[in-house]
Amino acid sequence: MVHVLLIEDDAAIRTALTRALTDRGHAVSSSPTAMGGLNEVMERRPDVVVLDLGLPDVDGCEMLRMLRAISATPVVVASARDAEAEIVKALNAGADDYVIKPFGAEQLDARIRAVLRRGSAAPEDEAGIEVGGLRVNPQAREATLDGVALELSPREFDLLHYLAVRRGKVVTKRELMVEVWQLPYGGADRTVDVHLSWLRRKLGETADSPRYLHTVRGVGVKLSAPEVP
Repeated sequence: MVHVLLIEDDAAIRTALTRALTDRGHAVSSSPTAMGGLNEVMERRPDVVVLDLGLPDVDGCEMLRMLRAISATPVVVASARDAEAEIVKALNAGADDYVIKPFGAEQLDARIRAVLRRGSAAPEDEAGIEVGGLRVNPQAREATLDGVALELSPREFDLLHYLAVRRGKVVTKRELMVEVWQLPYGGADRTVDVHLSWLRRKLGETADSPRYLHTVRGVGVKLSAPEVP
């Protein structure tokens, strides 16, 4: 049974979502505040967090940053804020998905299951994926480069893992938005570009001097081992 932590200050919405998710087989706990939610994460270690951004004590995006400092638990933002800038801000702060209010319980349940699937390693990946000196371990959610641990955010790891599984293949930015971010919104390619830039920096390369991440202009990006001189 999946444990869902619902952080939502509106009592009516909290009650309705708790009932709907419970009816769909989830165990649900809840908090009306950000700080209460952080305590729940530390004490009860939920499988996934559903987070409203308009909380009374701490803004939701700041809450996301605080949460990411202590946990890699998947987070689905559920908010009435529908501006693309707000969506990108939440994703950059560490959200795994974003659903705009009002929404149906079926959609929220589907998104919860999707982020949990993305966090689960495929059987062939259990021993880790090696690409040149890069090793990605999906079970431990760890990556190393030439034996040195990479300090990756949860989103950066998800992006690296997705590309590593498809090593040698060109992946479009639209595919990354849909499969990694689960956000098929138009005009959000900048989010992918920013995360690729951060990932390149941690891999010790740049777009102009790539080693592992190769941009195929007008198509997408490919992860492959550096060429041997």
